[in-house]
Amino acid sequence: MLRGRDTEQALIDDLLEGARAGRSATLVLRGEAGIGKTALLDYAAAQGITTIRSAGIESEAELPFAALHLLIRPGMELVGHLPSRQRDALEAAFGLGEGTASDRMLIGLAVLTLLAEEAAQGPLLCLIDDAHWLDRATAEALLFAARRLDAEGVVMLFATRSGPQDFPAPGLPELALSGVGPDAAAALLDAGATRLSPAMRYRLLAESGGNPLALLELPAIVGEESADGTNPLPLTQRLQLAFHGRVTRLPAATRRVLLIAAAAGAADLAPVLRAAGDAGASLRDLQPAQEAGMIGTDGQVLTWRHPLMRSAVYQGAALTDRLAAHRDLADALTDTATADLRAWHLAMAATGPDEDTATALERTADGARRRHGLHAAVAAYDRAAALSVDAHARVRRLVLAAETATEAGLTDRAARLAERAAGNAGGTGFELRLDSVRAQAEFASGKPGAAHRRLMAAAVALRETDPRGAARILTKAVHTAWYLGPAELDEVAAVLATLNLVHDDPATPIVRYLTGSVAGQRVGDLRDAAADARAGGADSPADLVQLCGSGLVVGQDEQVEELAAELITECREQGRIGLLAPLLFFRSEGLLFGGRPRESRIAAEEGLRIARDVGQAQWASQIHAYLAYLAALRGDAASCRDHADRAVAEEFGGPGAAGASWAHAATALLALGQGRLEQAQAELAHMTVEPARHHVIGLRTLSDQIEVAVRLGATERATDALDRLSHWSRRAEQGWIAALASRGRALLTEGADAEPHFVAALAANRPFDEARTRLLYGEWLRRDKRKVDARAQLEQAMALFDRLEAAPWSERARTELGALGVGTGARAGGGPLSLLTPQESQIVRLAAQGLSNREIAARLFLSHRTIGHHLYKAYPKLGVLSRGELSALDLAE
Repeated sequence: MLRGRDTEQALIDDLLEGARAGRSATLVLRGEAGIGKTALLDYAAAQGITTIRSAGIESEAELPFAALHLLIRPGMELVGHLPSRQRDALEAAFGLGEGTASDRMLIGLAVLTLLAEEAAQGPLLCLIDDAHWLDRATAEALLFAARRLDAEGVVMLFATRSGPQDFPAPGLPELALSGVGPDAAAALLDAGATRLSPAMRYRLLAESGGNPLALLELPAIVGEESADGTNPLPLTQRLQLAFHGRVTRLPAATRRVLLIAAAAGAADLAPVLRAAGDAGASLRDLQPAQEAGMIGTDGQVLTWRHPLMRSAVYQGAALTDRLAAHRDLADALTDTATADLRAWHLAMAATGPDEDTATALERTADGARRRHGLHAAVAAYDRAAALSVDAHARVRRLVLAAETATEAGLTDRAARLAERAAGNAGGTGFELRLDSVRAQAEFASGKPGAAHRRLMAAAVALRETDPRGAARILTKAVHTAWYLGPAELDEVAAVLATLNLVHDDPATPIVRYLTGSVAGQRVGDLRDAAADARAGGADSPADLVQLCGSGLVVGQDEQVEELAAELITECREQGRIGLLAPLLFFRSEGLLFGGRPRESRIAAEEGLRIARDVGQAQWASQIHAYLAYLAALRGDAASCRDHADRAVAEEFGGPGAAGASWAHAATALLALGQGRLEQAQAELAHMTVEPARHHVIGLRTLSDQIEVAVRLGATERATDALDRLSHWSRRAEQGWIAALASRGRALLTEGADAEPHFVAALAANRPFDEARTRLLYGEWLRRDKRKVDARAQLEQAMALFDRLEAAPWSERARTELGALGVGTGARAGGGPLSLLTPQESQIVRLAAQGLSNREIAARLFLSHRTIGHHLYKAYPKLGVLSRGELSALDLAE
């Protein structure tokens, strides 16, 4: 499948359709190497038309009629049927006759006649690839024939390079091929099996210029080490051949200046010319490259015709020449402003350990890190480590590279750097810092257990000598513990309580808030804790991320959304991509709970893209499951199931994946919205066991657990869920949680005593919770024969559901209003049974008479499971919660 070539394919289709109708046409496809010319010829050849094909071959470009012979050879038997003069001329051209191929016009006419003869039985497609390598005699004959095609049903397609002297074809229509668009380029880049870091992915998209060959081949040979852009991209052999051919034909001095420019990378010609001057070259030597269309320059700035041309020049040069180019550039960069560039060129020119260069490059890395150029800093620290003479300095630089890679979201690279450092870290004092790096990599890859053990060991080892460092590690351990269970949370809380932190230490407000949320103690406002930590010098955003997760546990959703938005902005400014996925997840939760599902979905989808790009399996699983929950809210069953399945894919850990809890909650919400109570109950059962029981979503589904249990008549389960919800309400001291507890009490209360609880529950002031409360209250009022009051609640519920795009719930509210005779939902007759299908109506009548499912099944010749299924579909339509309430309805038609 071709990507991004819809316009070109449509044009070829039109030409071929014309050939089927007896019309002839010619088209020259012109574009750079790898742009997709051959792919378009292949596309044309696959359209079911008789095809003949040839191609120019560089080694045969001086052999007259070599390419024409390849084209005609399959149909040589037709040559004997040509008019004698044409036949003799063509045979002479191929060395088959005694004459000489002196009359080029006769040869051209012979080609035209042969094409017409081959098209006599149906349309003919003639494909000429690499026309820039055609021998001159073949090119003249084919162009002669192409210009004279008319009504033979022949299509000739030529593919050639885009240089000014490549296959000139005056008088023939041409189509200039450029790079594919951004979407198609991204799809091509992602088609391979190689996973790229975001920085490398961006670089390939930028430097490939939309060239399909580059997009397909480069991912397999590049590594994260090239992502900083210091050196040109490496090229595959095919790309090297494609882009380097012209370079070899340039004068030696021109190649020398181009190599220095390619090594420099920047567009500024001044340092390039200074370095080239030392080698005896000058600006005049760039003229041949400019005339060949390889570069553009005004004497001050140099631009490459294609970004990969720079790579071809650099990679095509001998190693000794590349090293010399970097040395010349380092010598030309003498002022303070270019110290970082000089350090890099010295590093690239080094052939062994060089402590002076390593020290200079470490300073460059430190500066890049302060400026939040994290990817460049990682590359500089790594290269400095490779050049280090002192073993301790080498380990220190590797540790710095690993820590910076973690901040940049380069999870896999951070783990590899940590492993390299660990092999020589014994006795250097860096072991605990490396453990923190490896733990974060393990957590991001979906291994919270291993990460937690490593973090706790590091924190315990540091708590006496460095309590602040231990506190920072423990804030990360809170997160890993959250996915494991209460025992691990208690362990973290116990160690946190032993830390001797001073009052103004930035870790103090963070530890106090985290400890309180874990232990169920009263905590203050999340924003105050963050402000105090920042005032004390906390590393924002890194030190504050877990405050967002803990804030959701105690119900401070609005504060979480606000803080997460601030931290996301800081991450973008600082290049800390590794923190974006969790922060976007936390913010999306806050947005949803605050009644903004559309914005929530946008944030979550961005978080998922980032998590997948940087290899954070933990967050990819979580966000897939969260998107399943949003789909369930909309009633999009296909999307819900797709995201839920992806959340627990084997690559994320299967059923034990981080997103498993949200996935169960999502399928439960979908089932509840569709009235499938037993399935909802089965999914919600996962929320009653650890670790899901104490998760954010485990707490948020307590109200669902109550509703489902009440409607299924499982009073004990409903009471247990209400007890837990009431306990959470007292801990969190949030009015909206108290309102949910009131709703649970209303559902469990018989008769008129339920109404005060419904009224109290309306104080939730959170759109989805309020709408569901009004729906349940309206159903209760309708069953109590208070139609006017019921209508008011149900109409408000429906309006809220519509605004939230919660389709299943809107439908349920409409059904309830239909039962009141409101709107257009009620069928003729207006009674409750008019809302049901005929079969549902028959089953409900029998159930209201007290017959069991098996008795009804025997009477109607159906299975008892089918009877139960139809009853559960009928309950929401009738506004009842259980079979026992059917007898209270007036079922008369």
